[in-house]
Amino acid sequence: MRIALFTETFLPKVDGIVTRLRHTIDYLERNGDRVLVVAPDGGLTEYKGAKVHGIPGLPLPLYPELKLAFPPIGTKEVIEKFKPDVIHVVNPAFLGVGGIYYAKTMNIPLVASYHTHLPQYLQHYGLGALEGVLWELLKTAHNRAKLNLCTSTAMVEELINHGIERVDLWQRGVDTEMFQPHLASAQMRSRLSQGHPDSPLLLYVGRVSAEKQIDQIKPVLEAIPEARLAIVGDGPNREALEAHFAGTNTFFVGYLQGLELASAYASADAFIFPSRTETLGLVLLEAMAAGCPAVAANSGGIPDIVTDGENGYLFDVNDPDGAITATKRLLQATGEREKLRTNARKEAEKWGWAAATKQLQSYYHEVVNGKYLTPAA
Repeated sequence: MRIALFTETFLPKVDGIVTRLRHTIDYLERNGDRVLVVAPDGGLTEYKGAKVHGIPGLPLPLYPELKLAFPPIGTKEVIEKFKPDVIHVVNPAFLGVGGIYYAKTMNIPLVASYHTHLPQYLQHYGLGALEGVLWELLKTAHNRAKLNLCTSTAMVEELINHGIERVDLWQRGVDTEMFQPHLASAQMRSRLSQGHPDSPLLLYVGRVSAEKQIDQIKPVLEAIPEARLAIVGDGPNREALEAHFAGTNTFFVGYLQGLELASAYASADAFIFPSRTETLGLVLLEAMAAGCPAVAANSGGIPDIVTDGENGYLFDVNDPDGAITATKRLLQATGEREKLRTNARKEAEKWGWAAATKQLQSYYHEVVNGKYLTPAA
């Protein structure tokens, strides 16, 4: 099968969506499918056998790491030459709208997937009043698709409740070969703790942006003064957060990738994740694959992954002391720590990328073969 994949974000950017797309493209190409990626220009022309068609774009004002890109004249010819069996738009916003247009005008079956809970993000950028408008725009875009995919059961329900049709679950995936418990390292632990390896070590990995609510980890550090926090990643909120965490045992590490990132997960005592806006929380699965139990908000797609008291701890987002209590429970569970680590790894092992991609291929075939109803014009 030939798949034209329109995405608002791709390499060299590092985030959960790009990670999912990288592995999906890899496995699709391995299995004999052919992929064309249409994405903001990042300097790539090929990835794992897939052709990458880069579109010039401008940095998004509120989030410079993301690029605002619209398909220019000539993109249609690229699509026609590729002759896709299906067009898949990821988080349709700017480039994705182009994908929707080409699917309609060229009579190509359309699949859309929802990865970023944008309506909730608006609250963190002072634009909460626009949430209703955004839902209407999302509904208009997604209801053009023959199938809409979400990465957690909570998001499937959310989209259905907002009038989006033909919604199904695209199962989670994680690289269980890369992220493994045995990669724990005394050297990495010393690095992340800034020379205090015997102190409790908390880890955050992900975008350093307002919607991730990283600032809410500070009360946890104040309640557990002996603990250290390592923040891995970067983003538009880093400078503000460095000021916010001044005077605490917090280390802004920047980006880590590959074995370094895997070692960071495996070397920490707990992965702390306060975000309430997660559609999936891929970094949670990576942490768990590395045997690092999580302290996470009981919200969005997170309860699909973390079972409280079994492979980590969940906290009530409405309880101001919830994250403190959950973190203390995990750090004090010395007798159960190994059980938590083992269970976290076992959960992650259920969700390899090969299975997730095989499921996606089945969806593509069903769409192409007309299983799903044709959307209204």
